Amino acid sequence: MLLFQDIAAIPILAIIPLLGGATAAPDVPLWFAILRVIGVIIIVVPGGRYLLRPILRVIARTRLPELFTASALLIVTATAILMSWVGLSMALGAFVAGMLLADSEFRHQLEADIEPFKGLLLGLFFITVGMRLKLGLVAEQPMAIFLLVGALIGAKAIIAYGLGRGLKLSNRAAVDFGATISQGGEFAFVIFAGAAAVGMMTGSQEDFLVLVVSLSMALSPFLLMICDRAFLWKEKSRVAAFDSIPEQDHPVIIAGFGRVGQIVGQILGARKIPFTALDISADQVDFVKRFGNKVYYGDASRVDLLRAAGADKAKMIVIAIDDVDASLRAVTTVRQNFRYLKIYARARNRKHAYQLMDLGVTHLERETFLSSLKLTHDILMELGLSHNEAERTVRTFQADDEHRLYEHYTSHNDTEKLQDLAKIATKELEEMFERDLADRAHHEKDG
Repeated sequence: MLLFQDIAAIPILAIIPLLGGATAAPDVPLWFAILRVIGVIIIVVPGGRYLLRPILRVIARTRLPELFTASALLIVTATAILMSWVGLSMALGAFVAGMLLADSEFRHQLEADIEPFKGLLLGLFFITVGMRLKLGLVAEQPMAIFLLVGALIGAKAIIAYGLGRGLKLSNRAAVDFGATISQGGEFAFVIFAGAAAVGMMTGSQEDFLVLVVSLSMALSPFLLMICDRAFLWKEKSRVAAFDSIPEQDHPVIIAGFGRVGQIVGQILGARKIPFTALDISADQVDFVKRFGNKVYYGDASRVDLLRAAGADKAKMIVIAIDDVDASLRAVTTVRQNFRYLKIYARARNRKHAYQLMDLGVTHLERETFLSSLKLTHDILMELGLSHNEAERTVRTFQADDEHRLYEHYTSHNDTEKLQDLAKIATKELEEMFERDLADRAHHEKDG
């Protein structure tokens, strides 16, 4: 979206001189000036694409970074002057030249060479804008300033929100989208300067609009903070609106009905094993209900909801919550209030697994571990290993890794020691595979 806004500046910069009546010569008819502008753009854009690359290849062969940088700056300057000659802004010429350079295969080299200049020139640009700000206008015309700032932010936010919803974003994502790009952009300063140069606005009007855009930029962080606080308050206010769970007598409770919880639920359902599913995300609950899943909106870390879900009668609870902190809170609640309820937990990674083990969880599974083993098994077979060889290799690693998971548990809070143990374990695993290969070669030799 930001790139789209930048590209939108090109036609705006192109039509400003024509709207302002500025041409290279006052006696040139408007229709001729328009044709000349179109002709120059047609020559510069397609022509530059085919002429620029051979020139840059020749320069690249010299292997002189200074010459490469100087040539890029020369191309930008020449294009800007050419655009100025036909009555367009030099800023537009520089923009078009930058696009042409970015479209070549030397883009990354040019980016690296121009990087030192970028920060300096960008800093000078904003220093210039800052020095031109007339904050006294806020005291002189406060109502007009704040009305225009509100109109700019409000109009862009409403349009962006509508686009977001049209593109199937969630309500929260669409609001964040609108708030993020509701401010004016830095190209507004360039456009205002171009408009003032051709007489489309006075200097005082330019100062007024520059201040409006600058204030909209300054207000952006506060607008995002307000949105975050509003959604946080909304989420907290919805705690009381958790689903009323009828009395359940199911042997299994699934806390978290996302990727992992849904698979567990589908298999249990296929075997006619009843379960009660809870999820703290209202959007997720609404989504899975569309597919016929019965799931309740509730927080698995709340004792009253767990008791309503039948935790005091169930045999086990599956903690399949995606958020690590929420997962640990749910486990803590279960351990403190339902001591005889077996916990089967999903761990996002090794660290999460150790945190669950700290809470006394013994039945846990790292969510990507088994799928990674299966993927590795298929890769080994594609590389020429037999099914049995691939299976033995993967199972050996699985057994070793699960052994290390529990063996290193006592040291998981000591990062340095854990790193040393990991290096030792990797070395031992390599040696074990080497011995296995040597034994197999020996057996094959003996027939």
